[in-house]
Amino acid sequence: MNWLDEIKWDAHGLVPVITQEASSGDVLMVAWMNRQALELTAQRGQAVYWSRSRSRLWHKGEESGHVQQVHELRLDCDGDAILLKVTQLGHDPGIACHTGRHSCFYSALRDGRWQPVDPVLKDPDAIYR
Repeated sequence: MNWLDEIKWDAHGLVPVITQEASSGDVLMVAWMNRQALELTAQRGQAVYWSRSRSRLWHKGEESGHVQQVHELRLDCDGDAILLKVTQLGHDPGIACHTGRHSCFYSALRDGRWQPVDPVLKDPDAIYR
């Protein structure tokens, strides 16, 4: 059996992907992959996702230069979620979020409101031209 056949793809042929920084354990982002994106990720050693908003493959860092070097791919016990352990390249510290932050999980619930608690490391206007 092909390793890709062991994944429980959703009705749209996608699987959720949690991306974790290998060195710190920080969860950087959650995205989606289709079969081709996951196969390319394994082949290249760099994260390739399926962009639902653009309806196309998206090589992380293709515009920003903030590429994710993949160290390990893991499948959860139900076969319906992938964990990528990566090094976020292109900036120190790594920027995974399109807002210019380290992680997409930069808001915390405080006093009944979502508050940004992590700093912008680089202005998004300087990242995306």
